[in-house]
Amino acid sequence: MFKNLLVYALRWDRSITAEHAERAASAAFVPCTPTQQESAGWVPPRGEKHGEFIEWIDGQAIMKLCIEKRSVPSAAVKEELEKRLDKIEADTGRRPKGKKAKEIKEEVVHELLPRAFAKRSNVPVWINQRAGLVMIGAGSTVAADRVASMLVDLLGGAILTLLQTDIAPATAMSIWLKTQTAPPFFSIDRECELRQPDGEKSVVRYNRHTLDIEEVREHIEQGKLPTQVAMTWNGRASFVLTEAGALKKIQLLDVALEGKGDDTTGFDADVAIFTGEFKQLLVDLIDALGGLLQPAAA
Repeated sequence: MFKNLLVYALRWDRSITAEHAERAASAAFVPCTPTQQESAGWVPPRGEKHGEFIEWIDGQAIMKLCIEKRSVPSAAVKEELEKRLDKIEADTGRRPKGKKAKEIKEEVVHELLPRAFAKRSNVPVWINQRAGLVMIGAGSTVAADRVASMLVDLLGGAILTLLQTDIAPATAMSIWLKTQTAPPFFSIDRECELRQPDGEKSVVRYNRHTLDIEEVREHIEQGKLPTQVAMTWNGRASFVLTEAGALKKIQLLDVALEGKGDDTTGFDADVAIFTGEFKQLLVDLIDALGGLLQPAAA
């Protein structure tokens, strides 16, 4: 289901009903028009043409947002823009600059859009209302915030905020690497990225390399902060934790999939297995990061 995941705290005093499914249907995805740069809307998460827009499996609500973008290659825009500016300069003796040049560039993009290829992406959404959490299948806060905004519009009156923990992920990862001690239920794998938080922003990356070495500790003591660390939870799921609290490169391991036979394949089984594992994984990860940051402390 999810290759990447960002967790949001949900504050909402209502429950998801058929009315919200109808709202999602009315905000269904429509492809970009020839001159439209982007379009976004809800699609049935099961993938069926006339399926439900909100699926309920084991008490978890599953949705999916489809985003289509039509972009013109920057090289093509630059080439056409230069031709037009050159012609105007030849005709008038003056080359447009500033605001006028920007307007001409916008005209070029608008005219080239119908010939541009459209690219679609689907972002899964998992709502665990009992836990007050929303999981969005994106690897960056920019992408996830777009989905969160549309979800807030759909639910009406809901407040979604990126999950904040008492210990920042970068701080926690520094402690784990420096002490060579993973938090309970987790192990540290062989991948990490360390970045110097200064003007130079020097970066050190380890890939398929043991991290319990003096060299890693020295980098941290010199001021570098982990921006990514690969981890495994209970031998059942692996992921890369980022400084923003995102989980990337998510993979369920064989132990978690042992109970999935040929008779339990398909969307329902995939959702049930994934959400069943990650409900507990997120509880343990939040505990490892010192628990939720209380509003008063924030």
